[in-house]
Amino acid sequence: MERFRSFLASDFFYAFKRAPVAIVSFCIAAFMILTAILAPLIAPTNPFDPSTLNLMNGFTAPFSKNDFTGDHFLLGTDDQGRDVFSTILYGLRISLFVGFSAVLFAMVLGVSLGLLAAMTGGRTDAIIMRIADVQLSFPAILIAMLVFGIAKGITPPELRNEVAVWVLIISIGLADWVQFARVVRGAAMVERQKEYVEAAMLIGRGRVAIALKHILPNILASVLVIATISLALAIITEATLSFLGVGAPPTQPSLGTLIRIGQGFLFSGEWWILLFPALTLLMLALSVNLLGDWLRNTLNPKMEK
Repeated sequence: MERFRSFLASDFFYAFKRAPVAIVSFCIAAFMILTAILAPLIAPTNPFDPSTLNLMNGFTAPFSKNDFTGDHFLLGTDDQGRDVFSTILYGLRISLFVGFSAVLFAMVLGVSLGLLAAMTGGRTDAIIMRIADVQLSFPAILIAMLVFGIAKGITPPELRNEVAVWVLIISIGLADWVQFARVVRGAAMVERQKEYVEAAMLIGRGRVAIALKHILPNILASVLVIATISLALAIITEATLSFLGVGAPPTQPSLGTLIRIGQGFLFSGEWWILLFPALTLLMLALSVNLLGDWLRNTLNPKMEK
């Protein structure tokens, strides 16, 4: 309780209260995350359970009643009679799970390599940074596609759909670790020159203990900012890969998969199959991105408020 009161009295919360864009972005992102978590309770049906589907409900327009079954659907149905509202909630779960997991994997890998490069220096630092420089010369989406293709190629055909989401997470994570590593290395090299680190070295603290217990806590703000912005990029990358047909499998469709399915019916008049998943993805990515921009401006003292 005391920590909560301290947080309410902090400069960070004061700045948050005075930033309408941050408040709206946070509310939208939190609402979408909550609805994704509670999807089994909120969704009228499980759209990926074949036993609940009725092909007679196919292509029902939003806010209307199906002429054959008499069923009502808030956002309409797709070609298989799946409720679009339910598919969005379940697709949102996959997109958020892949986004959060990929950012967590990239953060752990990037922070570890960044601290290793800063604390050891020399040849190790040079090798890690040259790998990072080479990777930065290629678009992240191409790297993710390359990793995904290699991983899928070495996976037995009967297991590809089951591990597709995990392969997608690893692919996006391996494409995004560079930003974490470069920022952490730069910040750690600055902290390494400060007196408290020199004092820790004098009393015999090891490099690992200094990096984890002294340097890392002082650079977590920068890591948090990168993680927030990377989350929006990871969600967009996942949607792009799924839209191209190399992401989430049809049995576990994400927002990108739903957009790819809806695109095929756009010019035949069933616009809602594409529009509502696309708007959901836009709102999610935009809210997380705006929140990340606010965090960067607030937590970085060198930025003008």
